[in-house]
Amino acid sequence: MRLMSSDGDVIRRGSGEKPRKAEDEMIKLQTEFREMHENVQRLTTEKMQLERDLDGIRKIAHRLEDEVNSLRSPPLIIGHLQDMISEKNAIVRSSNGTIFKVSVNPSLPNEKLKPGARVTLNQDTLAIIDVLQDGWDPLVTGAEVSDKPTITFDQIGGLNTQIELLREAIELPLTEPELFTNVGITPPKGVLLTGPPGCGKTMIAKAVAANADATFIQLVGSELAQKYIGEGGRLVRELFALAQEKAPSIIFIDEIDAIGAKRLDTATSGDREVQRTLMQLLAELDGFNPLDSVKIIAATNRPDILDDALLRPGRFDRIIEIPLPNEEARKGIFEINVKNMSTSNIKINSIINASEGYSGADIKAMCVEAGMQAIRARRKKVLSKDFTAALKITEKMRKDSESEKINTLYS
Repeated sequence: MRLMSSDGDVIRRGSGEKPRKAEDEMIKLQTEFREMHENVQRLTTEKMQLERDLDGIRKIAHRLEDEVNSLRSPPLIIGHLQDMISEKNAIVRSSNGTIFKVSVNPSLPNEKLKPGARVTLNQDTLAIIDVLQDGWDPLVTGAEVSDKPTITFDQIGGLNTQIELLREAIELPLTEPELFTNVGITPPKGVLLTGPPGCGKTMIAKAVAANADATFIQLVGSELAQKYIGEGGRLVRELFALAQEKAPSIIFIDEIDAIGAKRLDTATSGDREVQRTLMQLLAELDGFNPLDSVKIIAATNRPDILDDALLRPGRFDRIIEIPLPNEEARKGIFEINVKNMSTSNIKINSIINASEGYSGADIKAMCVEAGMQAIRARRKKVLSKDFTAALKITEKMRKDSESEKINTLYS
């Protein structure tokens, strides 16, 4: 159907609608295309992220698989290589002291297979599997090693004579060895400190090490007494080797009576191993120069049971007694311990008189307890009555400790 305009033009119905419809369709398609393109980009990014996550999960899975395989593998025995017989065979000593002839892993380089090396052994065949890196025994490295002790002589009261003797025997050879060279004498190799527990034997040794700027290596004698044959002697050798490495150094063996008691003819296998450890200690003492930068201090509260071989000249040349403090010494120890405390109206003389028979450790414990009495009362100052109460508590603790020792002795 045609329609005529006023000027005679023919107008076709719907001729303008088709282009608009096509244009709308095009816009719609373009919009959908953009959305699809954005979705493709998003999915691609997610795919890449998932692939990275998958790689991480695979790595974790491989690591866990390796850990599981490692846990499933049989444990290896630690031993020491004694000697190489040939390229394929060797003599080893296992951790329990037994010696075996075993085969050697052919892939191990010969330069690693040296006598004394630590090796891992197959649990069934005892064949050498690998050579471990050189390292100190855990008992030796577990010793208290202090490169710079913080104890000073000002913190020690009542031991002026003992401090002077110890400094002459230990500190002077380390700091001024030329004094002995000029005079033409050899300084003492070692010093033995004797006295009841808690009298300051360890503190005085640490103070000397600090003043001499020496490494302080502390070990308890019982830690050197081992169950298996040869282990105690090896620990002693490693202890002195560690001291040489960290020189100038001071070795401090507390409770040396655990390995230095008098040797008996009727001894058990355990006693014989302790005696072998003592012999190794004597050998080490004989083997180093008195003017070397390694000194040894030992402590005991039972000097009467020590082997005479330990106490002869050339080993522990000096024996210094650290007794229970007398009245003057107790006063000095007390003043050192209360120096930094906030106190008021303390009757020092009565406290010192009441603490007769106390060790330095007992006096320190009494001062700490007096401070706790003030804290419990929410006071800022420690009074005489706090020390009176602390004396009673400390005395009770001392009696309980003595009773426990007696019960242990006769049980």
